[in-house]
Amino acid sequence: MVDVVWKDRKRIIFGLPWTFTKYGLSEDRIFVETGFFNLQENEVRLYRIMDVSLERKLWQRMFGLGTITCYSSDKSMGVFKIQNIKKPSEVKELISSYVEEERSRKRVTSKEFINDDVFDDDSDDMDSDEM
Repeated sequence: MVDVVWKDRKRIIFGLPWTFTKYGLSEDRIFVETGFFNLQENEVRLYRIMDVSLERKLWQRMFGLGTITCYSSDKSMGVFKIQNIKKPSEVKELISSYVEEERSRKRVTSKEFINDDVFDDDSDDMDSDEM
C-alpha cells in the first residue's frame, strides 16, 4: 500500500468535486486516475519531473482553485496538468519539495542546454559598406 501525502479531485465550477478525476502524491510518485466505467490509472515518478508551474485564472481564484502543470521526462505522461484543485500554491510547493528530495535521493541531475549562438556577437556579419 502506498502512503499518500496529498490527494484531491479535479473540481468543476464553484469548486465542487463532481468529477471522476482523482490526483494523489506519495513520497516518490504522482498518481492520476480518470474515468468511471473505463478506469485509467497513470503515475509519474517524481525524479522524472523537470519543472512545475501554477496557473490561476480569474474564476479559479474566485473559488480558491488552480491548475498545476508538470513537465516530465516520462514517456506516457510527458506534460500533464493537475486541474482545478484546492490550495494550489501549497500543493505546488509540496510537489516541488518532494521532487527535489527524490532527485537528490536518486542522485538524478537534469542537464539544461543553452544555445551558445544566443551569446555570440554578430558583429562579423555586418556588411563592409555600412561602416
